Amino acid sequence: MKRLCFASLFVLTVFSVVETNAQPNWNWQNPLPQGNMLTAVCFTDANTGTAVGVSGTVLRTTNGGTNWTSQSSGITADLCGVALIGTNAGTAVGKGWGVVLRTTNGGGMWTLQWSAVQLLGVSFADSSTGTAVGSEGGILRTTDGGALWTSQSSGTTNELHGVSFTDANTGTAVGMGGTILRTTNGGATWTGQSSGTTDLLYGVCFSDAGTGTAVGSEGGILRTTDGGATWLSQTSGTTNQLYGVSFTDANTGTAVGETGTILRTTDGGGTWTSQSSGTVNGLFGVFFTDATTGTAVGRNGTILRTTNGGATWTNQSTGSTNYLAGVSFADAGTGTAVGDLGTILRTTNGGTTWMTQSSGTRNGLNGVSFIDRSTGTAVGLKGTILRTTNGGTTWMKQSRDTTNDFFGVAFTDADRGTVVGASLDTVHRLIQGVILHTTNGGATWTSQLSTRSEALYGVSFADANTGTAVGAYGTILHTTNGGVTWTSQWSGTEYYLYGLGFDGVSFTDPNTGTVVGDNGIILRTTDGGATWMSQSSLTADNLHGVSFTDANTGTVVGGWSAASYPSWLAVILHTTDGGATWTNVSLPTTNVLAAVCWTDANTGTAVGENGTILRTANAGTTGIEADRQRKTPQDFLLGQNYPNPFNPGTTIHYGLPHKSQVHLVVYNTLGQQVSTLIQAQQEAGTYEVKFDGTALASGVYFYRLQAGSYVNTKKLLLIH
Repeated sequence: MKRLCFASLFVLTVFSVVETNAQPNWNWQNPLPQGNMLTAVCFTDANTGTAVGVSGTVLRTTNGGTNWTSQSSGITADLCGVALIGTNAGTAVGKGWGVVLRTTNGGGMWTLQWSAVQLLGVSFADSSTGTAVGSEGGILRTTDGGALWTSQSSGTTNELHGVSFTDANTGTAVGMGGTILRTTNGGATWTGQSSGTTDLLYGVCFSDAGTGTAVGSEGGILRTTDGGATWLSQTSGTTNQLYGVSFTDANTGTAVGETGTILRTTDGGGTWTSQSSGTVNGLFGVFFTDATTGTAVGRNGTILRTTNGGATWTNQSTGSTNYLAGVSFADAGTGTAVGDLGTILRTTNGGTTWMTQSSGTRNGLNGVSFIDRSTGTAVGLKGTILRTTNGGTTWMKQSRDTTNDFFGVAFTDADRGTVVGASLDTVHRLIQGVILHTTNGGATWTSQLSTRSEALYGVSFADANTGTAVGAYGTILHTTNGGVTWTSQWSGTEYYLYGLGFDGVSFTDPNTGTVVGDNGIILRTTDGGATWMSQSSLTADNLHGVSFTDANTGTVVGGWSAASYPSWLAVILHTTDGGATWTNVSLPTTNVLAAVCWTDANTGTAVGENGTILRTANAGTTGIEADRQRKTPQDFLLGQNYPNPFNPGTTIHYGLPHKSQVHLVVYNTLGQQVSTLIQAQQEAGTYEVKFDGTALASGVYFYRLQAGSYVNTKKLLLIH
């Protein structure tokens, strides 16, 4: 195989210039400005700053964080470090295949570059000179503002997490195993220093060439005043992990870490004082522009700001971060989401704003069903059934039962509804299914299930009489008489048919329905469940929720699988042909999704972990996908392969605005060329090419299009 070389001295290839119209059209509604983990933050002055995080998140503020605007990075790789040089220039680095992003216009446009190193930290000493560090002791250096990066020898294979330069020549990097490296000649040579610890060091900050502080695991803080010739341990007063540190002078500094830890010193670390952050979310990055003004960022999109040296910290991110398990819309504008700790959120403007409602309970809520703007029912743990007839202004408890856990609810009109769940048989120590039915809006609930069933997690009714309930070990129950009798149907699987949102079944008419579950299971019936056929989801992720607007158009949401741990990823699959094909839709988050609700073929809302609420008004398609319809595109285009993940074949679309020499190649994660798909001159137009991965191992691959001066690369996933 031909190798895509990354020599010890190399130029990072600029693969694409990314603009906002290439982004997925699932937009954040909660939390705001977004809910992805933020890993690093940097300010050029008290007002102008950038924060970066997982899933390619980039946020920008020009007013001290009063407002944060999402910027298009064009990638979904995790970003781990950011450095700003002046008002407009900046560099962000991250994982994936070794990501470097560069902007020269304040983030209006980010240029994507790749390296052979997964990058975790970056520091610029001036507008030209910067250093990035990362996996396997990798160190990259630029002297032209990031246009060109060269590899340096670190002398270690330990992962490097943090780096700090005080001038073009003098810098320090820290990382795994207590690694501390020092250079005084711009990285021509890096010398190991004795840290006195084997603990992981996450962050480092030098206020001048001699004075620096490193922080790490178990609350570790190290201090030097002689350029690292000696490092002394300081007492932090915590055993929490410390991830970030920022000093504005030799004496004044702040460290942040797990469970909202913020520590402050004004005497060079002689004493560290705990400050109240007001959050339990982990904090991963911190930056101060002067002794009093600073910003910390962390888990669930947390952004904290202080203007008094940390005496008070104000949360600039808004919205609930409780897990959301269910969502129901009465129309495109009016919807309700429910979740952990009795959380109920309500919107009447299509999610532009979500308001918290009082549920009167701390029990987790798993499902919700509204039949109009006013009338709805929510169900949850410990027998919780809540009812509103005024749009949630007040919620009334209907059930006094505390032994059953309820997971799904479906109403066909204001009076008729069904709840499913599970109870523990204390005699036989068995969990069994529960079905309750009401014909009077929940004033009374009657048990319908007379025979033993596995736990039930989802329910859907096509009309007042015809319904389906799903649950553990492939359980599917069906009724055609409003639940007077429930008949077991054969699913052909023993996987759980349910989700974290317990919203895993959707019927559009009495005959046509879809069920989802663990390990990428999608089942389809067109005969009321007499037969269930397995559909190919091309994912092993657990699927948690499904919603169809008609027999053909539907969406499945989910995330997490044992194979993806610890990198749990959200997934949205979309079909317009009744599930004959499912397309993996790009998302702005990795947060696992629990439930989805569509009010028409274009308008949908998905909810999930960490309070995630995402909204689309155009079926979640992207600008790139829309451009596929042009016979002669205005610009060069490289579309995401379809399907993705795939087994064993997939299709790649691309477009040429004019006649070009085209080179389309597939590489593995080692940079080895595994297939040349196109090497020819082609006329202007749109093209598609088939790629067959039968002979390749399962895993991540990259396909790269070069057409004249245009170069772009995308990721594809092969699953056998």
